[in-house]
Amino acid sequence: MTTPLPDCDLLVRADTIITQDEKRRIISNGAVVIKNDIIADIGTYADMESAYAPIERLDMVGKILMPGLVNAHTHLPMTLLRGVADDLPLMRWLEKHIWPVEHQLTEEMLRIGARIGCAELIRTGCTSFLNGYFKEFTTGDEANQAGLRAVLGEGFFSFPSPMFPTAEDCWKTIRELHSKYSSSQLISTAVTPHAVFTVKPGDLEASYHLAKDLGLQWQIHLAESPEETAICLDKYGKRPVQLLADLDLLSPCTTLHHCVDVTSEEIALLSERQVNVVHNPSSNLKLNSGISPVQEMLDAGVVVGLGTDGASSNNQLNMFREMGLAALIGKVRQNDASAVNAQSVLDMATRGSANCLGMSELGQIAIGSPADLIAFDLSSPNMMPVYNPISHLVYASTGHEVCMTMVGGKILYLYGNYWTMDIKALHYDALRAKEWVVSVAKK
Repeated sequence: MTTPLPDCDLLVRADTIITQDEKRRIISNGAVVIKNDIIADIGTYADMESAYAPIERLDMVGKILMPGLVNAHTHLPMTLLRGVADDLPLMRWLEKHIWPVEHQLTEEMLRIGARIGCAELIRTGCTSFLNGYFKEFTTGDEANQAGLRAVLGEGFFSFPSPMFPTAEDCWKTIRELHSKYSSSQLISTAVTPHAVFTVKPGDLEASYHLAKDLGLQWQIHLAESPEETAICLDKYGKRPVQLLADLDLLSPCTTLHHCVDVTSEEIALLSERQVNVVHNPSSNLKLNSGISPVQEMLDAGVVVGLGTDGASSNNQLNMFREMGLAALIGKVRQNDASAVNAQSVLDMATRGSANCLGMSELGQIAIGSPADLIAFDLSSPNMMPVYNPISHLVYASTGHEVCMTMVGGKILYLYGNYWTMDIKALHYDALRAKEWVVSVAKK
């Protein structure tokens, strides 16, 4: 009597599977077995077909199957401010254009901005993101509805803001947010002071201890530009990294965004303390903040992830574009064509970013990892011919070759169709949001 094959929920077949596992295996004519939202097995199509009885099948012949990308730094509702203020340095951009509009944001506008952001992430193959903004429950609810994974950080300053009179007034909101999503499969939280020039040392310490108490990542913008360093030196007589080090705020649960203006000694310190750093090439270039010494950090053993930052300082939430830029400017920074190579950039956008979220199980196709997958179409002319698929993902792609996005075994996007979002209704919401932004920007 023949023993029945074990069942599985879904068998996904593809010409090429880029696993991003520990060995960085690439499997030709492969298949991924999914059961209960988790990757149950992976191998050649022939082996998986003969070993399992799938309830459903998804044929991605002619495609690359790979882990969903992880955006380790963004402010999703800032899609509302995409193009509002361009071609300006960081501080003038913030103080004269962004903060005045942000102070008037309503819950409705935040939801629309987050919804637009979710649609863009899904379309360009991003399945998880680390966020920082205001009224984060709005972004959490929209991400949950769209089916994306999100780590939410309620932003705060030491000076009064429309959200909180003081930094400590944010602690209750952080705890409530953490409690709200404590049982969620998709949404979790982080603690998110804005920066060392906007949050006092005592508030930085208190927020860090809150993160430790709740078991959360602690994320902050740091050393984003020489101008920030100058402000920090003027206020505290210390550079940003050293300030956090002296406050004992550098640890594996710390995620630092940008780290453009850092010295070799500071990089060694970040490595020693096992700190996570998120590189944001587009935003850094657009604001003329500088080019982060990424290869030096990688060589020192620093965990480096990749992020887009908000769509108002990048104008896109496209992680494929971010990968290409990271590789190109990394070579210029090092004056070395071999620096920040394609594989290291893909590592940053997957495994590295996953660590920055405090979710090391993401960013790889491996047994036991969540079934967060994307499929990449090789039929467009810019992808022909293929010699090295990883090179194509980083240097040749636009991101719009993504033809399937899946989170936890659930399809969110397939061949032009959004399965969890009403994209036509979103278009009208965006037009309405534009009218609102124009009206408040004139005040």
